[in-house]
Amino acid sequence: MLTVVPTPIGNLGDFTPRAMESIAASDFVLAEDTRTTGSLLRLKGVEARLRPFHAHNEHKVLEDVVAALLAGAQACLCSDAGTPGISDPGFLLVRACIEAGVEVICLPGATAFVPALVVSGLPCDRFVYEGFLPHKKGRMTRLKALAEEKRTTVLYESPHRMVKLLGELVAHCGPDRMISVSRELSKKFEETVRGTTAEVQAHFTEHAPKGEFVVVVAGLSD
Repeated sequence: MLTVVPTPIGNLGDFTPRAMESIAASDFVLAEDTRTTGSLLRLKGVEARLRPFHAHNEHKVLEDVVAALLAGAQACLCSDAGTPGISDPGFLLVRACIEAGVEVICLPGATAFVPALVVSGLPCDRFVYEGFLPHKKGRMTRLKALAEEKRTTVLYESPHRMVKLLGELVAHCGPDRMISVSRELSKKFEETVRGTTAEVQAHFTEHAPKGEFVVVVAGLSD
């Protein structure tokens, strides 16, 4: 069986007892970065055999991992922070396990976009999750589609691209579209800035972006 285990996005108190129990009971743990996951487990007093599983090796190790699971091994999959598969490695392994007949479960837990969406104050009964936009090819196409989307849209962005993204949202969605930007969720310097695209752009032009960002964009109004 494969257990997908969310890890804290900041506050270590979000690492659930069930997550720790699942890891402790596993034969091995697939970790996006064994150093990051190893540090977390040491802080929590959990022992586990760690194996690297990330975007650069997942195709190479996929077959061996599935074979071990088919032979009866119990394994956990962890990303550096949040839920694996949500803009992190994991999808290929989950799909391969399902196709091979391996049981897959995913524990509920930390992920960045849900709290950012909820505190945005924007409609969240129906929304679109876009994750990270392409850096180059296809970026303008996605932005144009986002501008016409009537549902709330959720994006991830890194600090060094944040001001660029806000400028693109002003250009494509107009200066008056409502957005909410959350950073450093669950951490000491957690912050959410709400306002129009132009207002939020001005804020982060004046205050250098730091941390990881979730951007929530209001849908196109009728």
